Amino acid sequence: QVELVESGGGLVQAGGSLRLSCAASTRHFSNYDMGWFRGPPGKEREFVAAISKSVRGTWYADSAKGRFTISRDKSKNTVSLEMNMVEPEDTAVYFCAGDTNVEGSQEAPREWTYWGQGTQVTVTS
Repeated sequence: QVELVESGGGLVQAGGSLRLSCAASTRHFSNYDMGWFRGPPGKEREFVAAISKSVRGTWYADSAKGRFTISRDKSKNTVSLEMNMVEPEDTAVYFCAGDTNVEGSQEAPREWTYWGQGTQVTVTS
């Protein structure tokens, strides 16, 4: 069992930046692909970005390309999402996700086993 805890959400003006972090409670963090999704609680989540366990692979939704950057720090067992040039359409609850192997199907929420509780991001115009 892996517990994921997000932090860093909040209120930000359009055009600004925000950094989300997710801490994973596992000694084997390097064994997990990690990702970020967003959406309203209880409804289908939208893929935002993912990073492979090897770090060599990163994937982004079209809406995130050029604006968001996903990274991971194995010394801290964390995965981060740097959000730049945010837009009101980025307003959502952002969820961290983890799984031992989702490469090739990382955009599908059902492929991910572990989820955090989410952190709210609100972008004002």
